[in-house]
Amino acid sequence: MIQPSELASRLFDSHQNYLETVIAKRRFKQKDMLPLIEKRKENPLYQVQSVGESFEGRNIQLLKTGNGKRKVLLWTQMHGDEATATMATFDIFNFLEGKNDGFDDFRKELFTNTTLYFVPMLNPDGAERYQRRNAQEIDINRDALALQAPESRILKQLQQNIQPEFGFNLHDKNPRYSVGNTSKLATISFLATAYDQEKSINTVREKSMQVISVMNKAMQKFIPGQVGKWNEDFEPRAFGDNIQKWGTTLILIESGGYAGDPEKQFIRKLNFVAILTGLASIADNLFAKEGIAEYQALLENNRYIYDLLVKNVTVIRDGKKYQADLGINRYEINQDDASSFSYKSIIEDYGDLSIFSGTEELDATGLELEHEDISRSLALDDVATFTLRKNNKSVYAVVNGFVSDLRN
Repeated sequence: MIQPSELASRLFDSHQNYLETVIAKRRFKQKDMLPLIEKRKENPLYQVQSVGESFEGRNIQLLKTGNGKRKVLLWTQMHGDEATATMATFDIFNFLEGKNDGFDDFRKELFTNTTLYFVPMLNPDGAERYQRRNAQEIDINRDALALQAPESRILKQLQQNIQPEFGFNLHDKNPRYSVGNTSKLATISFLATAYDQEKSINTVREKSMQVISVMNKAMQKFIPGQVGKWNEDFEPRAFGDNIQKWGTTLILIESGGYAGDPEKQFIRKLNFVAILTGLASIADNLFAKEGIAEYQALLENNRYIYDLLVKNVTVIRDGKKYQADLGINRYEINQDDASSFSYKSIIEDYGDLSIFSGTEELDATGLELEHEDISRSLALDDVATFTLRKNNKSVYAVVNGFVSDLRN
């Protein structure tokens, strides 16, 4: 079997060959992906079945492939606005269907040693609205005990009936998380979910840490320093924590932010590589050679990054001048039935932000801020629209959180 590091590099370099072009942006609905599932019903590589309906009656699909003893359940988009891994899943299907591309031995080992169960888009009602929660306004990932949502009952039933040895719980997260207290965006974060308040480590959870160690080594090749760890605190209502407690080794992947990738197409590629590299280590048992120290050394996510950080700007208030930093974040507002969005950019913080970083940064030393409404001063939670001036000439315009250089 090819070593994980080499496999990851080859997968990264060849991803374009397997890219599912029907889904090219992260805002898509179940109806957009159903034809991609439908065509696979005729492919003997898969068994495709409906495993139930969402609250609004949308069929939730399960695709099974492989004949191995090791069962792996992978589900995406239990939060409707977290679509990165769903996109990557269809790239993985294209990869699994490939041949004569240098990966035949890997696929053979994968199909021989594992049986894979994919649930793309567990929460189609949430995806319809591009919102986290389902149509009942229930957070499915906080419903593992009460099982108030039909989507929650489907996931638990799948885990109980299949009894997978491994589970991949695939999410997106706020794109502004940092790796620890650093200035690095946490583009990918992993978690071996805790199954009790003490964060105990049994054999089931230890295997999570070992598989994550393999995937982390792969990710560090492409996003060095931008791999973090999700919060390890036990959440008694969450599916990841409970599935770990129910005996399935649970690997959680959170897709965050990456500069210049608002549609998460690069992060989609990273998911493709990370998931397949993790599955490879399961298929050939290479993960068992890993310790857990590398997982434990991962820094937890923190909130030290703004979308835009304006540094050292001169503010005039009540005739007095002083310097301050502005932390600005851009929020998406759903438009056109959630198929598109607009931005609303807000001044989140103001003052000494020297310990923070920005995905974009602007040094405004020597520049004075003039609010769009010249009759008043800038305030927290204002829309981030203002000019930066020097000698009564505008140098930059910040319009709804986006910077224009007026000197050009």
